[in-house]
Amino acid sequence: MEDSPVEILSASTPKPRIGIDGGDDNKNWRRRVNGVEVSVPIVCGSIAFFRGKKAKEYRTHNWTVYVRGATNEDLGVVIRKVIFHLHPSFKSPTRVVDSPPFTLSECGWGEFKIDITIFFHADACERKLELSHLLKLNPEIYSGPQSPNVPVVTESYNEIVFPDPFECFLSRVNNHPAVHVSKLPEGLNLPPPGAFLLLSLLNHLLLLVHDFHCNVAGDADDESYYKMKKGDTKDYPLSHWFLKFSDADELFKLTATRQKVQADIAKLKRQLVMVDAQPE
Repeated sequence: MEDSPVEILSASTPKPRIGIDGGDDNKNWRRRVNGVEVSVPIVCGSIAFFRGKKAKEYRTHNWTVYVRGATNEDLGVVIRKVIFHLHPSFKSPTRVVDSPPFTLSECGWGEFKIDITIFFHADACERKLELSHLLKLNPEIYSGPQSPNVPVVTESYNEIVFPDPFECFLSRVNNHPAVHVSKLPEGLNLPPPGAFLLLSLLNHLLLLVHDFHCNVAGDADDESYYKMKKGDTKDYPLSHWFLKFSDADELFKLTATRQKVQADIAKLKRQLVMVDAQPE
């Protein structure tokens, strides 16, 4: 990575992939495609700027926390909404961001752990994913007064994996730049995404109605933000501070390598079965 004035706080090494079970598949409109993996590389991070002369006792830093695609593509194709659970001292500490880009900006003085809950579209997964991120405001190594122009950036990489995805989900996200799909089985003909469009819209409507009733029910700590924005983070105002874990080509090479390993394992298993089946 090229030298940069940004203060980088130990971006964690790539974590083990997070496998997501899609949940109940007893509905007749959902059929699994066995032997296929859909993986979504994501980054959880934060960027904090010292306010300089504008700093006050309890408002020393402006910061933004986010969940973004590793190559800044639109995650809205997979993720339905993200909830950021802030420190209880914040007004309305439970913040709901239900459209991409999944970012949240605030101002404060203290570092703390932010719990992050990720919800997926119904055709991808009915379960939610819990992650956490440590908000850092100050450099790890003191090298003089903090500059308002040099932020503290903390990011970590994860890869969400959907094994044996539902056919409707696979049809919808196949070839999307934010998603990596393993090699499809020979002879598999996916229906066009439009074949599931009406069903997808119906499920999305049901989820919106559910969320509306939950909000009306009066969770006083929930605050929803309905934003119609461009979903990717390529032109996001702070994107030039994002760390570069890997470019798209490297991520696709990693996926191809993983597919080859899986194919070699499957071939070896078939050979072992043939050996076991031979008469002694």
